[in-house]
Amino acid sequence: MLLQAIRPRAPAAALRGACAALWAAAAMGTAFAQAVMGPSRAPEPSKPAEARFGPESPRPERSINEWLLRMHEASRQNNYIGTFVVSSNAGAMSSARIWHACDGQQQIDRVDLLTGQPRTVFRRNDEVLTFIPEGRVVRSERREVLGLFPDLARPNASAIADFYGARQVGSERAAGFDADVVQIQPRDALRFGYRIWSEKKSGLVMKVQTLDGEGNVLEQSAFSELQIGAPVRMEKLARMMAVPEGWRLEKPEAVKTTAAAEGWALRAQVPGFTQVSCYKRPAEGVLQWVFTDGLASVSLFIEAYDRQRHAQEGVFAAGATHTLTRRLQDWWLTAVGEVPAQTLRAFAQHLERRR
Repeated sequence: MLLQAIRPRAPAAALRGACAALWAAAAMGTAFAQAVMGPSRAPEPSKPAEARFGPESPRPERSINEWLLRMHEASRQNNYIGTFVVSSNAGAMSSARIWHACDGQQQIDRVDLLTGQPRTVFRRNDEVLTFIPEGRVVRSERREVLGLFPDLARPNASAIADFYGARQVGSERAAGFDADVVQIQPRDALRFGYRIWSEKKSGLVMKVQTLDGEGNVLEQSAFSELQIGAPVRMEKLARMMAVPEGWRLEKPEAVKTTAAAEGWALRAQVPGFTQVSCYKRPAEGVLQWVFTDGLASVSLFIEAYDRQRHAQEGVFAAGATHTLTRRLQDWWLTAVGEVPAQTLRAFAQHLERRR
């Protein structure tokens, strides 16, 4: 999954999106591009994929689940250090330096944003710490609460294959490594396609493009340079997660709940998307309901309508990320996802208040 960045967005931090992009690309390898970026033009295809990437010697074709599992396992078995760049067709670009350590079971990442406000983010399994220097604040959150999915490569085995197909379209070098180029094609118009560069020996994801229905590149995330097998020590990264003296630790309250318990439901399911979590944030008065189809995700943010803050309804796009805002009687919906606008409209159309 891959990337996150900066759109007209819901109650979600741009930094959060950036790191999700990094973790997705580096760890899972599908195309979640929510927005590390601010726009930079990504290249658009000019020839069929096979023509551009060259012939590939015959070998048994992997299924989509086999490709995704290979990419996922690569992130659990390989340490690396690299510079990661995310760009969008709107012209925005952002970059970060990432250190990744693992032992087959545990994983720790350090991500330093190289553009925008200085931020350092650590992720240890489902724990996420964001260091904010100008406020001398460390923000602590759980990955599930953030909507960053821990095992997107291992959902219901049939689910992804029902809505996506995959085929290798050639080979190409990326970040100095030989890579398999894999095309992931959606089977309907409710999701985007992806082109993924997977390092031949390890399976690690080197580069991902998110594609619209015509094959145009909406977003691209890629390592500009990468050291696989780098001497990154988990113990050293873990020590860096300590809150410095004089800094304040913040733990935003997020209460796990269900949409039904909060009085919300979908009249009909959006094909392929299943609920993965639902949290309410009492301090913000916001309910966050998260769905995924295994590759793409959608978050519904629901809060009480405020005429002073909630003035503009519509659909907005930044790269592959779309945002829909809509008034629902006394409530305000912000739907965000790396999906086509019509997918968000389907969620909004089916959402209803039950009490």
